[in-house]
Amino acid sequence: VFSKTAGFRHDSIAVGTQAIRDLGAANNFTVTATEDAAAFTTGNLAQYEAVVFLNTTGDVLNASQQSAFESYIGGGGGFVGVHAAADTEYGWSFYGNLVGAYFASHPAIQQANVKVENRAHAATAHLPQTWTRTDEWYNYQTNARSTARVLATLDESSYSGGSMGGDHPHSWCKTYNGGRAFYTGGGHTQASYAEPAFR
Repeated sequence: VFSKTAGFRHDSIAVGTQAIRDLGAANNFTVTATEDAAAFTTGNLAQYEAVVFLNTTGDVLNASQQSAFESYIGGGGGFVGVHAAADTEYGWSFYGNLVGAYFASHPAIQQANVKVENRAHAATAHLPQTWTRTDEWYNYQTNARSTARVLATLDESSYSGGSMGGDHPHSWCKTYNGGRAFYTGGGHTQASYAEPAFR
């Protein structure tokens, strides 16, 4: 779990990290959490099945660290992006393609309806077709649907400040360059990480 920030810092990082540790304890996977970009070496990354970018922001990896991560993904590694992972590394196109879309803007925190359009995935199988929750809802610079398998979208008629129209992807997954990626736009608030459905 990597949560280095070079821009906005979310106050939910600590509870998010703990939630992932708890999920690991309950589901038999070990969790290492760091904000040290020096952990991004080919040798170190090789021991992990997935790297979670938890509310990272800005330019967090240097060129050699980026290269190590590209090799990790190329070797079949997994990537999980949570919320501000889309507000990270705007100048690194490999990362932007891996995440699926970059952050554009967001309105105030409010309740909205998430439309679960694909429940044939472990991340969404347990969710209702309309999942109503409160979070900070991102608009993205591009629509991830052109390159990813969209799992859930936002119903812009259910809240104020959506700018993507009738098709507003919120969570998706994809294969990319030999690796696998999953992204969720949720996870801004501390309360998110206490929600069983979000966890």
